[in-house]
Amino acid sequence: MCGIAGFIDFTNKSSLADVKAMAAALPHRGPDGQGEYFHVADNCQIGFGHRRLSIIDLSNAANQPMHYDGLHLIFNGEIYNYNEIRDELIALGHEFKTHSDTEVILHGWRQWGAKTIEKWRGMFAIVLFDENNNKLICIRDRAGVKPFNYFFKNNTFLFGSEFKALMAHPAFERNINKDAVASFLQYGYVSSPHCIFQDTYKLPAGHFLELDLSTQQISIQQYWNVYDYYNKPKLKIDIQEAVNETERILQESFQYRMVADVPVGVFLSGGYDSSCVTSLLQANSTEKIKTFTIGSTDNKLDEAPFAKQIAAHLGTDHTEHYCTAKEALDIIPDLPYYFDEPFADSSAIPTILVSRMARQKVTVALSADAGDEIFAGYNRYDYISRYGNKIKAIPKPFRKLAAASMEMVSSTSIPVLKNKPNFHSRYDKLKNLLRDPSTASLLKNLNQVFSDKDINRLFNKEVSAITTLHTSAELKEEYYDDLSFMMAVDYQTYMLDDILQKVDRATMSCSLEGREPFLDQHIIEWAAQLPSDYKYRDGQKKYILRQIVHKYVPKEIMERPKMGFGIPVESWLANELKDLVQEYLGASSLKQHQLFNEEEVKKTL
Repeated sequence: MCGIAGFIDFTNKSSLADVKAMAAALPHRGPDGQGEYFHVADNCQIGFGHRRLSIIDLSNAANQPMHYDGLHLIFNGEIYNYNEIRDELIALGHEFKTHSDTEVILHGWRQWGAKTIEKWRGMFAIVLFDENNNKLICIRDRAGVKPFNYFFKNNTFLFGSEFKALMAHPAFERNINKDAVASFLQYGYVSSPHCIFQDTYKLPAGHFLELDLSTQQISIQQYWNVYDYYNKPKLKIDIQEAVNETERILQESFQYRMVADVPVGVFLSGGYDSSCVTSLLQANSTEKIKTFTIGSTDNKLDEAPFAKQIAAHLGTDHTEHYCTAKEALDIIPDLPYYFDEPFADSSAIPTILVSRMARQKVTVALSADAGDEIFAGYNRYDYISRYGNKIKAIPKPFRKLAAASMEMVSSTSIPVLKNKPNFHSRYDKLKNLLRDPSTASLLKNLNQVFSDKDINRLFNKEVSAITTLHTSAELKEEYYDDLSFMMAVDYQTYMLDDILQKVDRATMSCSLEGREPFLDQHIIEWAAQLPSDYKYRDGQKKYILRQIVHKYVPKEIMERPKMGFGIPVESWLANELKDLVQEYLGASSLKQHQLFNEEEVKKTL
């Protein structure tokens, strides 16, 4: 894993110094070396910058940018099955100078073109300049594990793993996208493909971008879509056959994530997902798997003791650290530097803490994210399954009458409740659900912090809703069920822009490669076709995953309420972080950027 950055400058005002500055902005992503490529073409300048974190083939021969037969490449990520592809290419007459997956990408592209993407199992953000076709090709992995951001304005195309690399180029313009700010307030992150800056975008997961250097035209194409697998008939197999085949696919996919020339470990939280990864890897390893857990000394909502119990049962080489409130609070000033745009998930703090701890012993850590989106683990799925039909069952005339009555009674006029936190937003959400109790509306109201009405009240100027995959209608009617719809939406939204962004920035903040074993495409392509009641069964979430884990860890150890690492955000904002709240939401700051209605912010505070 590494950091990449660069430009295509059709104004010919850039230099080698610019690409060096862009790469130098990402030292945490690649402490093992920096490389550049600067080329003056007929109508533009091309600059590639790379920061290396050495994982596979630690020799200097595997440094980037890498070149082969008119192809020039920088690459952030891993192709886990590169050895099989390499053998296939050798059989076709290719000769290799390194043992790196980077060189396999180059030879594969020259042999098969874009079809080589179909062969890759991994995480990747790739930029390739093809001299023969005079095109720049940018590719992002299927799930979006690796970030790729770009800016295109005034005949200058900039790209990078993080925005700070783009900011290092003089052509970048730091203009805030107020519609993206509204998206952040609603969801806690800026939804793809948008960014907090104008004229700046995230390349969507499962897509590649082509920039024709002769015409300056950009085209973006999708090469993989999770809906292609949800839009298939459900498999007609019994539950035991499904458990066995799921375990086989998981085992193979997890094992691929152990490919490295450096030490590898696993984040073990004590939940089903991380216990599944640890169990399957330890069961097939003659050495003790290194596991890492972060706990809290100041919060009783803490799974670290359970993680320790699971590690002892499985026989892993376990490391744990109980952090204090001060250790967690001390990370907050660093968050804007690593995340570059607003990000509201407080679990970024423990993720950075556990990454720092793991980095002392390993260079690669497996994080068990995506189990919830693939195997139905979120409480909101449970909530909608339990209560969604009850709301839908209320006759439409009664729902409309109730909503109309609520419209006549302002939430600010209701005694006692009007002073409760978030009451006004919840009041509006209930009205919305009475008007439209569809699963899409239920999911939207559960996922959003601020309603559309809240947003219009908070901003000084009118904002527009940005187009995101939260409103996707790609699930075909003949394959529709509520659970499939919710999981597919979450896979392309919350998982992509919250979970994966959090893990990438947190692990990379301390030069640790974070890998996502549940995000091998073979897992979701299989699981999407399983009957939904194999995932959510008789009120039990992640049913099929539980059956697998119980083979390795006794049910009595695993079956307990989910707790996680508690961050007391409300208490911090009222006490330890009160000065920061006043600084950034006080009158002088609000006047400086003039985004928000000052009186409404005061009311919210």
